[in-house]
Amino acid sequence: MGAYILRRLLLMIPTLLGIMVVNFALTQFVPGGPIEQVLAQLEGEGDVFAGISGGGSEAGGIEVEGDYQGARGLPPQFLDDLKVQFNFARIVCEEGFTGEPDVAAPECVAEDIAWPERFVMMMWDYMRFDFGESYFRSISVVDLVIEKLPVSITLGLWSTVIAYLVSIPLGIRKAVRDGSRFDTVTSGIIIVAYAIPGFLFAILLLVLFAGGSYFQIFPLRGLTSDNWEELSLLAKIADYFWHITLPVLASTISAFATLTLLTKNSFLEEIKKQYVMTAKAKGLREGRVLYGHVFRNAMLIVIAGFPAVFVGVFFGGSLIIETIFSLDGLGRLAFEAAVSRDYPVIFGTLFVFGLIGLVVNILSDLMYVWIDPRIDFETRET
Repeated sequence: MGAYILRRLLLMIPTLLGIMVVNFALTQFVPGGPIEQVLAQLEGEGDVFAGISGGGSEAGGIEVEGDYQGARGLPPQFLDDLKVQFNFARIVCEEGFTGEPDVAAPECVAEDIAWPERFVMMMWDYMRFDFGESYFRSISVVDLVIEKLPVSITLGLWSTVIAYLVSIPLGIRKAVRDGSRFDTVTSGIIIVAYAIPGFLFAILLLVLFAGGSYFQIFPLRGLTSDNWEELSLLAKIADYFWHITLPVLASTISAFATLTLLTKNSFLEEIKKQYVMTAKAKGLREGRVLYGHVFRNAMLIVIAGFPAVFVGVFFGGSLIIETIFSLDGLGRLAFEAAVSRDYPVIFGTLFVFGLIGLVVNILSDLMYVWIDPRIDFETRET
């Protein structure tokens, strides 16, 4: 097992590299960039897209000739300072220059850094877990992610736990009563629930229960109340659950449907096996057969997939759910970074999320082995 884990860890390196190469290359063809964003704001346009009539080249918005759309009237030194600030250029001074490197000095110039070199520099920093600082927030990417992480973890963790608590008993019941009216009705409800987009269900919850048109039972936005600091411990816990009820329900709906059907199919497959018939022939009660023999084998794939389900909920609908319920989490952070072309945040979070996803895949395999020691991945690979 140790050799298998080592191979998987080594495979993470080229996988992460491939993810970063593809996404870094894509940004070279996307119109606009952080410098274009600054220029658009200076000109009162407010958004990078308002001043772009064509695609950029290097660094997403940096023209080959070194000029910027909408940059007319601004001194070249200002543009050079921006390029150096955003690591698109370096200051090069004449030999013998002893002062502080500055684009304002006659002996110094701003020399553009080609995108392959910038990519290598970025990956070297990431290997040392140095993700840089946000262009527009004056805070390190790590601190920014840590600040937004609790909200996304709250949604992902509670949604996954609730999905399992509901889906497993329901899936078992559907398997035991396969083909009955209960199974048919619940299957119809599950299919409808799975077909409803998460954002539409979230809006429906707001309209029904957050003062939209009917009831005002739950708060409209936020993770805590304004008087959170003044509340007692029990009141804080109640306030916390009061706020997360609707967002968690909205993000649970798709995982709930998938897990229920997966549980049902796993139990149906096990129930039809010979050892179940043998146990029933010996006179064991149905509950003893179901939970004493079938449960462990049937739940292998369901329980072992817990890390993957959590990450799926964690990454999947966080942007839309956080936006609708005004939650300041990683989903909104990624969206705002993409709009403003905040490259350190975009690539830093992408690297961290890719790393988390790969580690979770390994944890899922370890969960399989922990639940059923008979599984041997090394033998399976050979």
